[in-house]
Amino acid sequence: MENSANATVDTVTVTADTVFRFTVLAHAYGVVLFAGLPLNAASLWILLRRHRLKSASAVLMVNLAASDLLLVLSLPPRVDYYARRAWAWGPGVCTVTTLLFRNNIRTSSVFIAFISVDRLLAVVFPLRSRALRTVSVSGGACAAVWLLACALSVPEGLVTYRHLPDSDCFEVPAASRRVAFIQTGLVATLLAVTVVSTGLVLRALRMRRVAVPATRGGGRRRSNPALIFVVNLLTFAVCFVPFSVVLHGVGTIWSPETLHAVLCLASVNCCLDPLIYYFSLDGFWGADTNT
Repeated sequence: MENSANATVDTVTVTADTVFRFTVLAHAYGVVLFAGLPLNAASLWILLRRHRLKSASAVLMVNLAASDLLLVLSLPPRVDYYARRAWAWGPGVCTVTTLLFRNNIRTSSVFIAFISVDRLLAVVFPLRSRALRTVSVSGGACAAVWLLACALSVPEGLVTYRHLPDSDCFEVPAASRRVAFIQTGLVATLLAVTVVSTGLVLRALRMRRVAVPATRGGGRRRSNPALIFVVNLLTFAVCFVPFSVVLHGVGTIWSPETLHAVLCLASVNCCLDPLIYYFSLDGFWGADTNT
């Protein structure tokens, strides 16, 4: 392990540290699996059954829930690998689960930024943004994200498959500098968009409260946009930013073990995202009001 300056692990050397790391990761991913599966399955069912893609917000959230559900469905082989400390699913499954994990980080961060912009337009520019906040525009933007993710998956899948060790998975060479740079730049840009949207929305809500005193029954609805942005920023801070920072310096500043830890932390985003649906849509458990 000490000779792995390029962050490549060919086999899993069974040591006390390795056993501890694999045990912690197996339990952590197991918790994410058992919490994320019902949360995202129920959220996706409610969004499709009760809100029926009738608003731009619902379209964005359905795509975010689908991305999170794909991540959760990729976790059972990962849990099994860390629990048994051996990979028994074949190189094809390893490649697919790895790509599902990577694409969730990318697509989820984009969809969360889209939701932030959508809330910004709804709160700050409610009338002028009607032409943009449509089902067709949101659907086209989400389709473009999925197509780009699939296009990136082809070369990444080939490289991942080619460099897989014989009996291991998720212990592959660190990402190239170009991939790390793209990942870091993407998350930094989306975080900036979310932060700016948060500031503008909070400013608009503050000005609105000063201009119009709170009326009975309206407090909760006006607080929802602020809670959405709190969850969005929390997801970036806890899940996406640490992974991007470590990915950029793994093998030089950070160790491969640190990368595994922040990867596990990144998977928690599928458990935080359902809070966005609850705070975004008025009457989440009921019919959509086209917010």
